[in-house]
Amino acid sequence: MTVTLSPPLDTAPPPPKARKTMGLGERLSAYAYIAPFFLIFGVFGLFPFAFTFYVALFDWNPIGDQVFIGFDNFVRMFGDPRFWNAAGNTVSIWALSTVPQLLLALVLAHVLNHARLRFALFFRMSVLVPYITSVAATAIVFVQLFDRDYGLLNWLLGFVGVEPIDFVQSTWGSHLLIATMVMWRWFGYTTLLYLASLQSVPRSVFEAAAIDGAGPWQRFRHITVPSLRPVIIFTVVTSTIGGLQIFTEPLLIASGAPLTCGAVRQCQTLTLFLYEQGFGQFEFGYGSAVGVALFVMVVVIAAINYLLSTRIKADR
Repeated sequence: MTVTLSPPLDTAPPPPKARKTMGLGERLSAYAYIAPFFLIFGVFGLFPFAFTFYVALFDWNPIGDQVFIGFDNFVRMFGDPRFWNAAGNTVSIWALSTVPQLLLALVLAHVLNHARLRFALFFRMSVLVPYITSVAATAIVFVQLFDRDYGLLNWLLGFVGVEPIDFVQSTWGSHLLIATMVMWRWFGYTTLLYLASLQSVPRSVFEAAAIDGAGPWQRFRHITVPSLRPVIIFTVVTSTIGGLQIFTEPLLIASGAPLTCGAVRQCQTLTLFLYEQGFGQFEFGYGSAVGVALFVMVVVIAAINYLLSTRIKADR
């Protein structure tokens, strides 16, 4: 009996395909696609940023001599009570606007995501109306609402026996007015960010929690907030950066003294103080030093955001 052996199967993997090398033309075309961004960023971003540091070291006269004085502008800035007043006003306005805005947006996003509403899409889109409204128009309306003599708010306070309050001329009143304007303008944008993140959470998670006996507050605390934690950190940081750079709202409410935001600088922010020194007093060196200080504050906030984001990613 003759046995015929079949040839062994070839189990070796096929040879890898030769990797196609990118030619010089393809490499240049790839760089050409991204070059416009870096050119625009270099001209309008990187160069002004570096030039601000350079000007901060000089007693800079735009129509005269430029004298190198080293860090004297920074020494002057840290000893200037006007700078600390502007920094305090900025932090106060930020605290009054950011915290209520984020809390309101968080609750509203939760309601829009779970409530059974007719025309739900209309309500979700309508929260963007304040965001697309002109800042100047918003300022006109809110200044009238907070007016001492004819404002709606003082008219309502009169029913409970409160004397008329001059919000624009008082420190805390002007901060409250500006914070209300900022909160009105940005809460809709923040709400949509939270709502978009909540849409990615399966409804079965909330339904299972409800079956297990979790009430609305428990579901909000243990499901909604943890699901939104990365987005909350993002909005906190962006709101903080925006609050540090607030400019238009305080400029518009004090028509008599816009750069100082009142006779006693009751609502002058850091950006208004920078603009006053640079383009009002033509002290470009000192104004640039204030801009550098503001930049350092923004970098610190960005670093905190990175650390928090890394920790949350590791915990998940």
